[in-house]
Amino acid sequence: MASNQFFFITLMMVAIVILPSVALATEYIVGDDSGWTIKFDYQAWAKDKTFMVGDKLVFNYPAGAHNVFKVNGTGFKDCIKPPINEAVTSGNDVITLATPGRKWYICGVAQHCATGGQKLFITVQDPNEMSAPAPAPVLPTPGASTPNSANGILTSGYQVVMMAMVAIGAMVAMV
Repeated sequence: MASNQFFFITLMMVAIVILPSVALATEYIVGDDSGWTIKFDYQAWAKDKTFMVGDKLVFNYPAGAHNVFKVNGTGFKDCIKPPINEAVTSGNDVITLATPGRKWYICGVAQHCATGGQKLFITVQDPNEMSAPAPAPVLPTPGASTPNSANGILTSGYQVVMMAMVAIGAMVAMV
């Protein structure tokens, strides 16, 4: 009996420590298998995704071929490149979505943004203020497919609460 209690207490502690960090953030590979490149419809890619504070965007591309700039709405619309020292350029750039609101990203290499369409607009939600789903950032492109790039194991706080309740219930049942 004592070993069962120890097992469930240990299980509960692991769930409390590990599950929230797994459950609250999702990592999105921008462009899925295509990565960050020209001639890809990033708005179609983003349209069915819900980006939350804490999620991460991963921009994959051959280093030197592209870069990533965070810009404002005007910079996005007009493909205005900020100073080069503001670019991320590793080819495996991870951007954590730290605040809610609109976010705009462009490639600053040559005309990749203006003629290649290499730009992304998303709206980041605050999980504490979600009451209704936000509208899609841009009108979808008819016929575009959007493979799922979410790599999170659990993405719902509801699932974490339910797992905690099950663990507590199991502990109480053992006592």
